[in-house]
Amino acid sequence: KIIQICKKMNVDAVHPGYGFLSENYLFSKELSKNNIIFIGPPANAVKEMGDKISSKKIALKAKVNCIPGINKEIRSLEEASKVSNNIGFPVMIKASAGGGGKGMRIVRKKKDLSELLKSAKNEAKNAFGDDRVFIEKYIENPRHIEIQVLGDKFGNIISLGERECSIQRRHQKIIEESPSIAINQEIRDEMCKKSEFIASSINYIGAGTIEYLYDPNSG
Repeated sequence: KIIQICKKMNVDAVHPGYGFLSENYLFSKELSKNNIIFIGPPANAVKEMGDKISSKKIALKAKVNCIPGINKEIRSLEEASKVSNNIGFPVMIKASAGGGGKGMRIVRKKKDLSELLKSAKNEAKNAFGDDRVFIEKYIENPRHIEIQVLGDKFGNIISLGERECSIQRRHQKIIEESPSIAINQEIRDEMCKKSEFIASSINYIGAGTIEYLYDPNSG
């Protein structure tokens, strides 16, 4: 419908806003097919970084510390049980697609795994049309810290420092503040450097964020 409207009104570019369509690479590809500019990163970058499973693989290649877990789709309760036992409860079930806190469930006890796995998959399917989920260790009281990056068409990538996004409700940010009081300059510099490397590796264009969970107890 959006593309039909664009054609009718002779629109030559679309800004997708935030969330949902901005993270949907198929929307970007359809615009491109119809010679309409997508104001944002290339479809391939959206696909790779909008999917949590593939983005974790990219981060691991960049030697970024990632939360322990399995970086592939969980296909059965038996597999989920085995992975959770290996990681150790509590664990977090996460939808691979989309964002906004949808398709996420904390599992503290094994007896709750079946119900919460089904619930997470159903919510992910309804929100994103994609019910793939994966499992990783649940970090108690983490800091949610994001690094802002900007990229142009000529391969230049810069970072603009961090935003502390730990004040949340239902896994959705309420307040963002900068700088974060949780990290020192050494950690800040390392996060910015890694974020620039990740963005450069996928030829990112436009504004974006590389998101981290920082565990204050990890040292």
